[in-house]
Amino acid sequence: MTSATDPLPHPTASTDRPRPTATPTPTPAPPSTPTAPPPDKAPRWSLPALLSILVLAAVLYGWNLSGSGLNSFYSAAVLSGTQSWKAWFFGSLDAGNFLTVDKPPFALMVMGLSCRVFGFGTWQMMLPLILTALGTIWTLHSSVKRVWGHGAAAVAALVLALTPITVAINRDNNPDTLLVFLMVGGAALALRAVHNGRLLPLLGSAACFGLAFNTKMLQGYIALPAVFAVYLYAAKPRLVKRLVNLAAAAVVLAVSSFWWAAAVSLVPADERPYIGGSTDGTAWNLITGYNGLGRVLGGEGNGGGGGGGGGGFSGTAGIGRMFNDTLGGQISWLIPFAAVALVGGLVLCGRAPRTDLTRAALVMWGGWTALHYLTFAMAEGTMHPYYTTALAPGIAALCGGGGLMLLRAFRADRRWVWVLPLALAVTAGWAIVLLRRASGWNPWLWPAVGVAMALAITGLFVFRSGNRARLLAASVAAAVVASVAGPAAYAWSVPSGSAAGAMSGTNPTAGPTTGSGGFGGGAGGGGGRGGFPGTGGEQAGQDAQAGGQADGGRPGGTPPGAATDDAATDDAATAPGGTAPESGTAPGGTATGGGPGGAAMGGGGGMGGGGASTELLSYLKKNQDGAKWLLAVSSSQSAAQLILSSGEPVISMWGWSGSDNAMTLARLKELVKNGELHYIQLGGGGMGGGSTATSEVTEWVQKNGTAVKESDYSTSSSTTSDSTSTSTSTSASTSTSTSESTVYRLDASDVT
Repeated sequence: MTSATDPLPHPTASTDRPRPTATPTPTPAPPSTPTAPPPDKAPRWSLPALLSILVLAAVLYGWNLSGSGLNSFYSAAVLSGTQSWKAWFFGSLDAGNFLTVDKPPFALMVMGLSCRVFGFGTWQMMLPLILTALGTIWTLHSSVKRVWGHGAAAVAALVLALTPITVAINRDNNPDTLLVFLMVGGAALALRAVHNGRLLPLLGSAACFGLAFNTKMLQGYIALPAVFAVYLYAAKPRLVKRLVNLAAAAVVLAVSSFWWAAAVSLVPADERPYIGGSTDGTAWNLITGYNGLGRVLGGEGNGGGGGGGGGGFSGTAGIGRMFNDTLGGQISWLIPFAAVALVGGLVLCGRAPRTDLTRAALVMWGGWTALHYLTFAMAEGTMHPYYTTALAPGIAALCGGGGLMLLRAFRADRRWVWVLPLALAVTAGWAIVLLRRASGWNPWLWPAVGVAMALAITGLFVFRSGNRARLLAASVAAAVVASVAGPAAYAWSVPSGSAAGAMSGTNPTAGPTTGSGGFGGGAGGGGGRGGFPGTGGEQAGQDAQAGGQADGGRPGGTPPGAATDDAATDDAATAPGGTAPESGTAPGGTATGGGPGGAAMGGGGGMGGGGASTELLSYLKKNQDGAKWLLAVSSSQSAAQLILSSGEPVISMWGWSGSDNAMTLARLKELVKNGELHYIQLGGGGMGGGSTATSEVTEWVQKNGTAVKESDYSTSSSTTSDSTSTSTSTSASTSTSTSESTVYRLDASDVT
């Protein structure tokens, strides 16, 4: 049998041992006796097992992908990046470069390059992300294999591939897939530097974490303290050399982290887009505020969202958050086993030498898991369930490597005979709890998990001793299957569409809906995919899935005249000027005829839910009169839909949360005077954050602009109006001007 069930590692040859005085005559083994492969030779099943896991992951991440609703916010930015290299570099939402997205652009750059080569569409956009997701599995497998061997590596790869929230986010165009790939690459290179003492892998690790920072800023640094501590303590070079190497790595980290922010700051403010999510239009403010400590500490405005309580998407902040109704089924299945494996593995290392690679790996992946767990559990800012995908590599590595150490101790030492079975029993018990939370969803599964694990544990005890390695291996395999059965079912529900809901690009989750909902309080939507937690997430998710398109279509967007596919807002739900989730509107939007993700346009607007009718889009394009931007709207949600629908640049005046200070009255007058913008959407409670600037813009446009009437572009408006006048008279009499949105035309002559 292979080392997966050997009680002790294979001894390696050592040149330090004294030579024996006499060479004993070896006793030849019987021809029928199988021999274990040498430690440096992979067992025959290792590569096929890895390839099978990669194929399984590729199916989970890519099956029915064109039917999933991607995040239109990022889709629009990718499209803009294919139309303008300037938009590609800055990460602009629109090709006219008025405003960027609220993240650094590295993930958008990767997707944008793919779409420039292959054309813009779902598969073209997602191809590099799926490849990086598979690369993450391969990298983790390789790193675990160097320390614990092929069996542990296969288990780690399987656990990572089947983590439910990882499957969900790897089918979406959010930046987290690329973020996790870069962080895992950085951790793996750091472990290699610890092992061989060379500087180059350490510098490569620093570069990976720097690029991770340029993917999602501060989140890319969460695991860095563990990496620093492990190298400083366990690397082979002497202390002074280790400190010098870390100083060199710090330089590489700084350069790879801040090159984009520095480049942005070198461009004059009037020649670059406003940096979305910031309060002053700079990348440095985005780093320290919205995508910095604001995510952890919460706050108002552009400080990371949420205003406390974790933003409501993942339940109340607290040490047990990973196990609540929302996040439990997404990430927590194997956290108990990983914790036992970490502690047990460290104890088993005993007084190993300082440079012991096994202990270094345990500290590295254990630190990774603990740091991410505490950050996500205690975060008071906006906290989406899919952030927890960054926990998965650490959990997977501990389950594989630490689990193997527990198995070896189980066979070799009677004092440890109870640890592995107990850890497996706790794992099965927690899986049963999670599966029973999803009432009516595959009710046969939790009894099957319980029975399979009971049989597996029994087999471990029965076949623990004696020459019954194959039967013991079968018991171990049964325990692994029972452990991953629940996560696998949740994971498969995403591409198969078998869960109670459908996936949304704004808040992707896996499995059935189990959360009770509520912002800033109890559990969130628990997989209420696409909808605000607790506000009809399932239906909203189904609506969101309808926003997907056939292969080659515009991902995350809607063709002209179609319904929108975005079903939830992010920080907009709790930022100043945003509306309560129960209202069903986005900041600056209206309830009249609207849908999630954008403002409805009543009266002469002709838009619903951030989309636009074919007739209105045709009218705007026909009368664009050489303007750079087709239209200006209040929020990035609405702008993204219009960009995808029209293929033209559309201004988001106040960003994703409605509180960016991107549009001022002076700036608007300048654009209108120069003929760069003619049409502006107004409506819905003063738009955006309700600041002085938004009020000034609203008042000036209403005073100087000319409202576009529906009859100007719609041939059916008069007929529709006559046939519905009687039925709508009551509601019309009670509506106010603030519940409608209107498109206005402005020309240079209107600027005084």
